[in-house]
Amino acid sequence: MQLNLVIDLSTIVAAPFVGSFLGVAIRRIPNGRPIVLARSACESCGRTLEFRDLIPLVSWLALRGKCRSCGSSLSAFYPAVELAALGIAIWSLAVLPGWIAWAGIGLGWTLLVLACIDQRTMLLPDVLTLPLGVSGLVIAWLIDPTLLPDHVIGAVAGYVAFTALAWLYRRFRGYDGLGSGDAKLVGALGAWLGWQGLPTLVLYGALSGLLYAIASSVPKRQLALADRLPFGPHLCLGGWLVWLYGPLALG
Repeated sequence: MQLNLVIDLSTIVAAPFVGSFLGVAIRRIPNGRPIVLARSACESCGRTLEFRDLIPLVSWLALRGKCRSCGSSLSAFYPAVELAALGIAIWSLAVLPGWIAWAGIGLGWTLLVLACIDQRTMLLPDVLTLPLGVSGLVIAWLIDPTLLPDHVIGAVAGYVAFTALAWLYRRFRGYDGLGSGDAKLVGALGAWLGWQGLPTLVLYGALSGLLYAIASSVPKRQLALADRLPFGPHLCLGGWLVWLYGPLALG
């Protein structure tokens, strides 16, 4: 019990540092840039950042969001991701028991990266979605081997259903409405949630996407059907909620 408490507290302390790494991954993975080897630098003047400039949250606040060298404003993107990573860790530890909470943290951090990348680039990289699906099956087997078939079915059903939906949309609308990355993400989440969690995942994702679309249309005073909006972030949110609280009960 005492050891678990120490690990939980250590995880919370480490979360912002992991969030800093996740922010780098979000920026660099879509461009194929190295994540670990390349040093962080100011995006305005190119000055390589020192260790004192890279302490999560603290450095950004101490510098008042400005580069130490050129004084240009530093994006709030990195501290926002660091806070999100911290929130995911605390949330998972508060809701889930034992090592399952730590598995949930890994899921949440991966979904955070996928959601941010899709929001910024309209892409869901295979380098993240495919390992996510494999790890979901491994976690399902570790929790209860007898439930593994449900999670395999969830992975296959999620991918096939969204692939078919994307084909139908393209067939009748004449342009893409869902990308292959969305189908792979749903398949990966099906591996984590089992087939029983797919309907609630889609429901949460659709509701979140609808609210986002309405909010995005307010400045333009219109909502065009041809507008491209990333669906990945909403699927990530739905998958995270179902993982934490389970699917909605029917009846």
